[in-house]
Amino acid sequence: MTGEIDWEPIRALGQRVIERGEPLELSDEVRALLQRSAEEVALSPEDAENALRSVPTATSLLGEIRRRIREGSAQLGAATIRAYDLRDDGDLDGACRQMEEVLSVEVVPLYRERAEAMLREMTRLKSVAASGQVDLKLSDRALVPIFLHRVQQGHPLELNEGMRTFLRRSAADVGMSEAETEEALASPERAGALLGQIMGRLHEASDRLESAMDRMAELQDAGDLEGARQQIRDWLAVEVVPRFRRAAEEQLAYLDDPEPPG
Repeated sequence: MTGEIDWEPIRALGQRVIERGEPLELSDEVRALLQRSAEEVALSPEDAENALRSVPTATSLLGEIRRRIREGSAQLGAATIRAYDLRDDGDLDGACRQMEEVLSVEVVPLYRERAEAMLREMTRLKSVAASGQVDLKLSDRALVPIFLHRVQQGHPLELNEGMRTFLRRSAADVGMSEAETEEALASPERAGALLGQIMGRLHEASDRLESAMDRMAELQDAGDLEGARQQIRDWLAVEVVPRFRRAAEEQLAYLDDPEPPG
């Protein structure tokens, strides 16, 4: 799709009309919003135009737009999480199937584009798994488990300049020192062990993030802001991966911010 999509106005309208029961007022602005949003979720202009002839049918149109946005988002989100898990487990065929299943039923163009992009990424990762060569169009995070699985299957890393640069970058991303990284690059065997350490740190950091955020949210909802802050401080005390540390620091700064004046 071309242009940016902003579904906040249609979500807000749906909340007012469908959730709170406010009457739908078919102003020129609302008509334009419904027509545009209908097209964005693959409803035909003719169907949208017919629905806008009365308030009841326009309300039904709003409900259908909202349903397609919500269900498509939930379906793609769940499939993406499964695809990433399968990728990390070395099952790229399974990861591809997740996106193929989305594409077999999804009609919303934005969600189809995202599923197609994910499918292209997984297909490129298959080529990496076969060749053992770094693909600069793919993220380091996506490449780490692919090379690790190759090593585990008995294929030593080819320590060319591209691989060395990738390993240095990936090691730095999880907070490993230059000294230990350079030592690991002395042989393919040590480099393979380095990959295992990198993947381990990524998994551990992700688990810590999820656990800390869940506990923080529970305490925050209970009104215990100091307890919520302490969860983040405890997280920071053990976190070594720089980007996860930055996420923790941002959360702590958010919790430390005074309430905005009313």
